[in-house]
Amino acid sequence: MCDGKVGRSNCRAKQRYTLSVIRTQRRTGPLPNQPVDFPELEHQRSELYGDLSRVGDFRRGAINAVRRKCGKANCACADPAHPGHGPQYNFTRWVAGKTVNVHLKPGPELDKVQREVASYDRFRELVTQVCEVNEAICEARPVGEAAGDEAPAPGGGEKGGSSASSRQRSRRR
Repeated sequence: MCDGKVGRSNCRAKQRYTLSVIRTQRRTGPLPNQPVDFPELEHQRSELYGDLSRVGDFRRGAINAVRRKCGKANCACADPAHPGHGPQYNFTRWVAGKTVNVHLKPGPELDKVQREVASYDRFRELVTQVCEVNEAICEARPVGEAAGDEAPAPGGGEKGGSSASSRQRSRRR
């Protein structure tokens, strides 16, 4: 899809355009007189798989900046126009069905978690794109053709059971 002559940003724009065409086709059906380019779609899918392998470390969750009032009457934060102390940064996520908050210190710790959360967002975006391209390939592929599938096992894959029956013995009492 993208060759060495085209810049990476143009390549991304081309991918987004292709995905928007795929979304439109899915809603309205295939466009008339438009041939499906399987090699192009498969190349796009392999590029997305490559992008997925380069995502790096990621984690689910959100980072929130919180300002708080301390409650002391003579503190500057007691003024209604004052935004409060902070910001304090909290990393919020779900663990075993419960919300867990972790306080982050500004600096390298906060920067690291911000990168990891951004990587997770990128990961989700790429997975969505891979799904859309795969759906386009599946919808456009003829019924009799199956790419990448292995041949079925001989014998139709029926249950065979054990070859010899085991003899049941009664327990001694």
